[in-house]
Amino acid sequence: MTKDYFVGPNGDGKWQAKRPNADKASGVFNTQAQAEQQAKSWARNAGGGEVTIQRPDGRIRDRDTEPPKKDNFPPRG
Repeated sequence: MTKDYFVGPNGDGKWQAKRPNADKASGVFNTQAQAEQQAKSWARNAGGGEVTIQRPDGRIRDRDTEPPKKDNFPPRG
């Protein structure tokens, strides 16, 4: 079973990690790095998943696939 997470600003100057379509955040953190690290850890522990990281303005900054989930679009090279 894979679990995907979104990391983004929560509007209060903090960063949240939450599941897609969730009403509440799984966790709220002081920095983007803390939220990203925890979301990746949760995804790995759940059997892998996709972690999408947003910029402060809400645009997507990065997407990372956490093992053992297979990356359907791996980078070339």
